[in-house]
Amino acid sequence: MGNVREKLLGMLAEKSFRLGNFKLSSGGTSDYYIDCRLTTLDAAGALATGEAVLQEIRERGWQADAIGGLTMGADPIVVATSVISAQQGTPINGFLVRKAEKTHGTGQRIEGFREIGARVVIVDDVCTTGASTIQAIGAAREYGFEVAGVLCLVERQEAGGRAGVEKTAAPASFVALFTANDVRAEHVKILATK
Repeated sequence: MGNVREKLLGMLAEKSFRLGNFKLSSGGTSDYYIDCRLTTLDAAGALATGEAVLQEIRERGWQADAIGGLTMGADPIVVATSVISAQQGTPINGFLVRKAEKTHGTGQRIEGFREIGARVVIVDDVCTTGASTIQAIGAAREYGFEVAGVLCLVERQEAGGRAGVEKTAAPASFVALFTANDVRAEHVKILATK
């Protein structure tokens, strides 16, 4: 199963990583950009994402009832992981956290799975400052979920990002499948073979 992580890393490096000058949602600038949705919304990429995330959840022993995160980056990760888990006979339900409560209908902030006291894993695609991950952790706990673990696909290794998520997530642990350096190195390796 280790090769599913390698496959996902290769896809992120090839499909999602770009060099150039980019403005980040945090307000900063960077010489690279990682758009994980180019991988997580690709058919083969979704499969690799779901398998790799599910494998990590199992290896960590998080015993999750559900997986979720702040909409938009978390959406494809949640769906892919939930579908793969059901196919493997160990279903982990999905939920999405809205950026703000709905002002119509039932006014929910958490969409999908909602069971107070359930063990959940919070996911995100890219962690820069950690703000969206921290927001999702807060909303999940406010609803009444127990956060079993926190996972992102790629950590950008920006000052304060990991520390802020770890502090908010505690006592749950925070893991990144890959760092931006991992993805950059794989991207450079792929370019060298072309």
